[in-house]
Amino acid sequence: MDGAAANGNVTPPAVVVVMGVSGSGKTTVASLLAGRLGWEFEDGDDFHPSANVEKMQAGSPLTDEDRWPWLAAIAAWIDRLRAEGRHGVVTCSALRRAYREILVGDRPDVRLVYLKGDRELIGRRMAARHGHFMPTSLLDSQFRTLEEPAPEENPLVVSVGATPQAIVAEIGEALTGRPPKGA
Repeated sequence: MDGAAANGNVTPPAVVVVMGVSGSGKTTVASLLAGRLGWEFEDGDDFHPSANVEKMQAGSPLTDEDRWPWLAAIAAWIDRLRAEGRHGVVTCSALRRAYREILVGDRPDVRLVYLKGDRELIGRRMAARHGHFMPTSLLDSQFRTLEEPAPEENPLVVSVGATPQAIVAEIGEALTGRPPKGA
C-alpha cells in the first residue's frame, strides 16, 4: 500500500536512503531532511575505509570489491536503527541496483530517495564545491555506472533543479503526507 495506512495517513519509513551521483546534493538534502523529521543522519561517505577515500582522491573509480565492505557497513547501520526502533536518513550513491539490494533489499521500512539531475547541472555544482574528496573528473564514471532505480524499487524520484529547502519539503511531504510547517 506504499506507506499508506487504512485511514489514509502515510506511515513514514524507518530509514531513508538518499542516493544519486556525486554532486547531486545527497549530504545537504539528507542532513536537512533528517533535521526536519527529527531523525538521525549519517553520511555514507563516512563509512568508506581510508583506502577507498585515497583511491577516489587519486582520481580512480572504486571497484565492486572496494564497495562491498562499505555497503555492508551502511546496511549494518540501517539494521541497527531498525532493530532499536529508531529512524534515520543516510546518504549513499547506490548507483547500481545490486548495491541498493544490499541497502534496501527485503526491508519494507527502508525507502529510497533518488536525487536526479543531468550531467551539466551536477558538473557545475561539483566544480563549485570545495574540500570534497571526490574529484569532478570522476563524474562521468558515476553517470556511466548509474542504473536509475526501477519502479519496482519504489523510489521517490526528486529533481535536483530546485533549492535544497524545496527538495526537502517535497521529500518530507511525500514521506509523511504532511506539508512542512509554515507552508
